[in-house]
Amino acid sequence: MDWQAIFLTLRLAAVVSAILLLVGLPIAYWLAFSGARWKFLVEAVVAMPLVLPPTVLGFYILVTLGQQSPLGRVIKHWFGATLPFSFTGLVVASVLYSLPFAVQPFASGFSAIDSKLVHASWLLGASKLRTFVRVILPLAAPAVLTGVVLSFAHTLGEFGVVLMVGGNIPGLTRTVSISIYDSVQALDYATAGKNALALLIFSFVVLSVVYGFFRRPAGLVR
Repeated sequence: MDWQAIFLTLRLAAVVSAILLLVGLPIAYWLAFSGARWKFLVEAVVAMPLVLPPTVLGFYILVTLGQQSPLGRVIKHWFGATLPFSFTGLVVASVLYSLPFAVQPFASGFSAIDSKLVHASWLLGASKLRTFVRVILPLAAPAVLTGVVLSFAHTLGEFGVVLMVGGNIPGLTRTVSISIYDSVQALDYATAGKNALALLIFSFVVLSVVYGFFRRPAGLVR
């Protein structure tokens, strides 16, 4: 079993889900409560990774972050390193690829909150930030947790985007999915089966815990 790839994948998923929690909450809040007429354009951009082939998204991320691009040259100048074929590049690509898996559950949870509770908090003098922390976030906690777990689980199984942006560098960008692919290419089905089974069991356990935690008792379902 490729423990190096497993630990790197878990580290990547943890970092990505934490970043998406920080980045996704304000985006979801705006999508849920904004009355902007052009909001649908932002929703389309956020949801695009759901329908865009991973290789296409990975290609554009690779080109955008590469040394030949303006952004890539700026990053190289300021930080002395390039993002493609690095762990940081994997994080950036994974955040973009898993964005809808965090933002959409967050936004759905915020939209389901009774607007009267939010307005009552404002009328009592609470700021928007305080209302978000004390009212909106606790009420939407199940949706927020779902988004975090889904983004974590989705990152575990990434392949196309990870391969395009990070390549296959052991200990740096080689994730479990790439390790499984390499084992199959080498006809090492025993190793591939062990890694695949570990990923399958872990994903199943994570999702089962989430769905089991939010499962309503039969008597409360209407």
